[in-house]
Amino acid sequence: MAIPQTQTAATVPKLGGGVVFDNNYPVPKPGQNEVLAKVLYSGVCQSDLHTQAGIASGHDGKPIVNIKLPHVGGHEGVGRIVSLGPGVDEDIKVGRFVGIRFASRICRRCEFCLAGTEQYCTKSTNHLHHEDGSFQEYIALDAGYLTLLPDDIDPVTIGPVLCAGLTTYKAVKNANVRAGHTVVVVGAGGGLGHLAVQYALAQGAIVIGVDGGSEKGDFIRSLGATHYIDFTTTDVVGKVVELTNGVGANAVVVTAGNVKAFVLAADMLKVGGTLSCVGIPPEKGFLETPISRIVIKGLHITGNLVGSLKECLEAVDLVRRGVVKPKVVVRPFEDLPAVYEELERGDITGRIVLKIAKDE
Repeated sequence: MAIPQTQTAATVPKLGGGVVFDNNYPVPKPGQNEVLAKVLYSGVCQSDLHTQAGIASGHDGKPIVNIKLPHVGGHEGVGRIVSLGPGVDEDIKVGRFVGIRFASRICRRCEFCLAGTEQYCTKSTNHLHHEDGSFQEYIALDAGYLTLLPDDIDPVTIGPVLCAGLTTYKAVKNANVRAGHTVVVVGAGGGLGHLAVQYALAQGAIVIGVDGGSEKGDFIRSLGATHYIDFTTTDVVGKVVELTNGVGANAVVVTAGNVKAFVLAADMLKVGGTLSCVGIPPEKGFLETPISRIVIKGLHITGNLVGSLKECLEAVDLVRRGVVKPKVVVRPFEDLPAVYEELERGDITGRIVLKIAKDE
């Protein structure tokens, strides 16, 4: 196929300055051991919103400032390989589906890469802060760390699995969820939360969904959750304790990017339970659970920064086989600024997926 010299990209020239569509953004040329992919669809993540606004939090709770400008976000993309750079392995073919994930490049040599936890690679780069992401029509990807997707995937629904799905799959896995366990998902109606509900159900869990409003409740129950708690009208901790016969839940997965969602989350846990943290609030926040409770009840607290490539493909496989079904609404690429506004207001149920490619 003919590859153009320029493309349309959703750029952010200055953090906090809004999205500017550039119709003359250069199409990258694949270098040594790189492929060029045409971006077909891309999910929109809360992290995209926070990063372009300049309020994304680092591990210290302060805003991340080491961000490439102009910023081109997007890390839930599905593309098709259209060109190969020199040195690409022979098993990588033009026409294959590829994923555009958060992680873009890893060193393959540090202790984390060697342990299969390469998302913590000490020299890694990602498509949110360091390299242009999937909010553009073409992207160059490292062929040595390529997310090759099965030929029979649905490119419309798989994008959100590459970040939201992977992260919540990892969160459920880190909480050691087993059949018959009770799992509370906070923010259950959102892009992350509705997938966390389904990945927990896939393990045989009894799921209690927490969110705001009757519409979210109907949606969460339709996913298979046994109970729904509306945090705007109900004492969530008290209700969880009541629903679990006074003992608390085996796990609480917090997917909401809001400090208030985390404050008392650990108080919902039973002895030996796990608080699995997913959403990252833009401001510094703290848990307000007494240390004595954590010690005496033997509670566990775990964080989940996406997952490995292997775990990503496991999460994709559950969607490919129809066990987990992402709820997506497809919107035009040009709707990105409006989608950001809706995310800011909390108006989105499930996940928004942008149609990037004009002719597919």
